[in-house]
Amino acid sequence: MLILTMALLAAAPQAAPAPDHSKGIPSSNPRADAKATIAVESARAAERQADAAKAAKAAGIEVRDGDILVLARDKKGDPLQGANVKAFGATQAVDSAVVGPVARVYKRKVPSPIRSGIHNFLYNLKEPVVFLNFLLQFKPGKAAETAGRFVINSTVGVAGVFDFAKRKPFRLPRRANGFADTLGYHGVKNGPFLFLPIVGPTTVRDLFGGFVDRLILPVTVGHPFTSATYTAPLGVLGALDHRADFDETLEVLHDGSVDPYTASREFYLRRRQAEIDHLHGRDPVTPPPVVRTLPVVEPVATIPAEPVPAEPVPMPETVTP
Repeated sequence: MLILTMALLAAAPQAAPAPDHSKGIPSSNPRADAKATIAVESARAAERQADAAKAAKAAGIEVRDGDILVLARDKKGDPLQGANVKAFGATQAVDSAVVGPVARVYKRKVPSPIRSGIHNFLYNLKEPVVFLNFLLQFKPGKAAETAGRFVINSTVGVAGVFDFAKRKPFRLPRRANGFADTLGYHGVKNGPFLFLPIVGPTTVRDLFGGFVDRLILPVTVGHPFTSATYTAPLGVLGALDHRADFDETLEVLHDGSVDPYTASREFYLRRRQAEIDHLHGRDPVTPPPVVRTLPVVEPVATIPAEPVPAEPVPMPETVTP
């Protein structure tokens, strides 16, 4: 049972890369991002329903109050949507049954200082990858700060368990970065959106970038990063840390949306674009104001509304003199 749980945790669904910047964050509140995504998608769905009603009217199809219009999902940027939706459903079933409850127990039972130490240790291991990618993005200043963080936290911070680099007198912020960000920074597009059972939401570009990132330490350092006895528990800890960290965000995306798959996809793509924009020094695009957020139902066909029979009006009694 323990081995099965560890394997499922390693395959835990990812909401999005979890940047943990200290300043200059494209978005520091993923839960608020998730709510904004749902609001925007609800407004877009309402607009699509209104457009469908106009198209039906233009085609001479009578649409009466109470009719339910069929709405097809937009497959732009998501040509593999059919397979993605199935993978999303299967992953969410496993997450609801096993991974989510384990992550919540971890978050509730393990003291916060211990969880914070694990979180810091895991992120410290990523600093060499962050450093290399800042060099590839021609940002030597941020690369130097990242190298300084790694040296300070690996020594004074006891292998990264304590993040002393962000405190006085150093004040070196933690920044997330990876080869997928480098590709995006240099203009490589996302490619099709993918939802994979082990990886979670990603794109062709991000999948390839993540693969390259995972090769850096094994290729450059070797042991212990080439040993499964080290990397497997590390992967489980990383998945558990990430899932616990994003628990509230996933709850908003999955339980607060009429279409959890679309909400998760748009949340992921928006945050990834915000991170690329941040590397270019651009402010993230603010979602348009939401005027209405109406739930949308997607049945198989247009269903005419059934007329409601009028109640008989009682006649006054006739009194015979």
